[in-house]
Amino acid sequence: MWLGEQITQKGIGNGISMIIFAGIVGRLPISLFQQVTVFDPSQIKNIIIFIVMGLLVVVSIVVVTEANRPIKILYSRRAAQSGAATSSFIPLRLNQAGVIPIIFAVALILLPTTFAKFLQSSPSALIANASRGVESMFQPDKPLYSIVYFALVVVFTYFYTTVAFNTKQLSEMLMQQGAFVTGIRPGATTKKYLDYVSLRITLFGALFLGIVAILPSIAQGITGNTNLLVGGTGLLIVVSVILETTKQIESQLVMRDYEGFLKK
Repeated sequence: MWLGEQITQKGIGNGISMIIFAGIVGRLPISLFQQVTVFDPSQIKNIIIFIVMGLLVVVSIVVVTEANRPIKILYSRRAAQSGAATSSFIPLRLNQAGVIPIIFAVALILLPTTFAKFLQSSPSALIANASRGVESMFQPDKPLYSIVYFALVVVFTYFYTTVAFNTKQLSEMLMQQGAFVTGIRPGATTKKYLDYVSLRITLFGALFLGIVAILPSIAQGITGNTNLLVGGTGLLIVVSVILETTKQIESQLVMRDYEGFLKK
């Protein structure tokens, strides 16, 4: 955590995300070498399916990460006369939660198995047998695991979006600036409208994150192969970090160009 904070303050990009990104990418050569050593010509069809699925997932992650729902904002005459623009947009991202819901869901989905392992040594035969049953049901290749995992990701996506995107504060700020959403009254009505739009677009983002989270189980069910180079969550982290870091580098370059221009 400390190293991540240092990278965030003195470097480019989010430090914690960069460390996780480095860990995922650093394991790729080893995983690739293991795949090559156990290569079976009869698995070429599965390999092609994995490659196609991987490309589709990368493209979909880029599209969903960059997608946003623009809400047009108009400014009153008094605000416009003060030098501000007459209109602008609030870009509501389709996936405002990022990878945070998956991290929370992973932490919770592991709890039943963890407690079950501790209780298997119980002197009570009933508790020990029940613990073994729970551990068996919550194995990654079981349907119950995927269903609960998917549901947790969806729930945490809504929870995190509700906490991070404060519609009341945003509506009050717009009212103070003399701005309003087109066709919507300022104040409480604007808050309700922002809540309505945010909940609707969050549904698509939550379903997408849920599918990405259980993607390894889907791939294993289609091909029957359990050896994956990178899971859906790993791809999501890698692509998101690359996009975010690229944007920050571009903003730094633009800022430096403008500084040089102003000095001249």
